[in-house]
Amino acid sequence: MPSTRLTYRRRNPYNTRSNKVRVIKTPGGDLRYLHIKKRGSPPKCGDCGIKLPGVPALRPRQYAKVSRPNKTVQRAYGGSRCANCVKDRVVRAFLIEEQKIVKKVLKESQQKKR
Repeated sequence: MPSTRLTYRRRNPYNTRSNKVRVIKTPGGDLRYLHIKKRGSPPKCGDCGIKLPGVPALRPRQYAKVSRPNKTVQRAYGGSRCANCVKDRVVRAFLIEEQKIVKKVLKESQQKKR
C-alpha cells in the first residue's frame, strides 16, 4: 500500500501561494506531490479595466517566449486598450479638432463684423 504521508519536493516547506501542490500517482504506484504553477492574470485595458480579448493570460516571463502576433491585436493601441476605448479616443480627438475649427471660423466672422 502506498504511503499517504507526503513531503514537499522543493526547499520551501510552507503552504504558501507559490508552493501549491496536488497529489499524483507515479507509474511505480507511489503517491507524490506535483508542484503547480501560478495561473497568469489576463492583461487588462488601461482605461476601463476589462480583460483584453485576443491576448493570452500568461505569467509575465512567459510573454518573452510568445511571438509578437500572439501578444497584440492588429489595431491602434492593440494589446493595451480595448476596442471601445480606442473608438472613444478617436471620436474625442475628432470632436476636439472640429471644435477648434468652429472656434476659428467664429473668430473670423467676429473680425469681419467689426
